Amino acid sequence: MREWFVEHGALARGAFVVVVLVSLAVLFAPPSDVPPSPPGVDKVVHAVLFAALAFSSRWAGIRERVVAVALVVYAAGSEVVQGTALVGRDASVGDWLADVGGLLVGLLLWRLATRVAPAR
Repeated sequence: MREWFVEHGALARGAFVVVVLVSLAVLFAPPSDVPPSPPGVDKVVHAVLFAALAFSSRWAGIRERVVAVALVVYAAGSEVVQGTALVGRDASVGDWLADVGGLLVGLLLWRLATRVAPAR
């Protein structure tokens, strides 16, 4: 499986772009476009979204430190924007924590996926 992730080609960059576009749609949709859901589902969505952003950005060849800093800032910025009249949703520290947790999971999954296979 490791070999599949070594190449930072067009597929990896395309996957990253798609995940970024999905994140923009999810994070900045107006309240009328956000479907109702049971309590806690919002946090799961945030965590999965940021795990996907972290994993796909590493696959696209972006360095881990850059990914970590950029996504923490993106998470905070998205919460600030959500709390403005521009988007009209609620800013939430809990959502930001879910974002950071998802980021860490995505980076961990990347490390596991690209770990060198044991010698046979």
